[in-house]
Amino acid sequence: MVIGAGQMGAGIAQVCAQSGYQVKLNDRNESALEKGMATIEKLLHRAVTKERLSETEKQAVLERLSLSTDLADAHDCDLVIEAIVENMDLKATLFRELDQIAPAHAILATNTSSLPITEIAATTKRPAQVIGMHFMNPVPVMKLVEIIRGLQTSDATYETIASMSDRLDKTSVAVNDFPGFVANRILMPMINEAIYTVYEGVASPEDVDTVMKLGMNHPMGPLTLADFIGLDTCLSIMEVLHEGFGDSKYRPCPLLRQYVQAGWLGKKTGRGFFEYE
Repeated sequence: MVIGAGQMGAGIAQVCAQSGYQVKLNDRNESALEKGMATIEKLLHRAVTKERLSETEKQAVLERLSLSTDLADAHDCDLVIEAIVENMDLKATLFRELDQIAPAHAILATNTSSLPITEIAATTKRPAQVIGMHFMNPVPVMKLVEIIRGLQTSDATYETIASMSDRLDKTSVAVNDFPGFVANRILMPMINEAIYTVYEGVASPEDVDTVMKLGMNHPMGPLTLADFIGLDTCLSIMEVLHEGFGDSKYRPCPLLRQYVQAGWLGKKTGRGFFEYE
């Protein structure tokens, strides 16, 4: 089961189904489920038109996917991957519920991009079977999965998830449970510093992105990337880093906080550092 039918959850469900797994895509919001499924169908159709997938293969993938609005449907799942919003209280509540529902042997994984696996695991009675499985966005395209071991995570749980990542045609890296792991501990301070250069009037958002694309050969500028990730998500990760390390270098830029307060969250709201149709 994949819980959360947003961009990440739908992507995770798609790659799992494409790799032969029977997948339940769960979200308590039916419209979110429908939107997530529509995204999957659109991406599979594109793969067929580009001859990366046959029509028969596409149908087989869709047949391996089912939709669920009831968490109780996890009662027969071997693995549950959580991909809900980046909020510790919500994740802790969800994992407590899953611990009661999922079979005793089931592994509970979280796609968190920065929150402590050890703390999430401690909300369950199976902490050895809780692990971080941080996919990159967009999931069907990006090859990396950060596998994060909590303090309690067993070797058997890690080996199972590493093996599964191989089956998903992903490259996995083993990461210990520190704030932001590797990807966001490096990426988010760079994005935050890019925001500071705009805040301090050093350069415009367009020019900051141009410097990083043409000067550093980045495929996308940091401010465009922030808009795609979601400025609310960027802020929450910076707050986790700042609180977790207690170091002022991780202090979120006031302009980032102001944009989030204004509801300018990036591409998903039509306005962030840039405007979107």
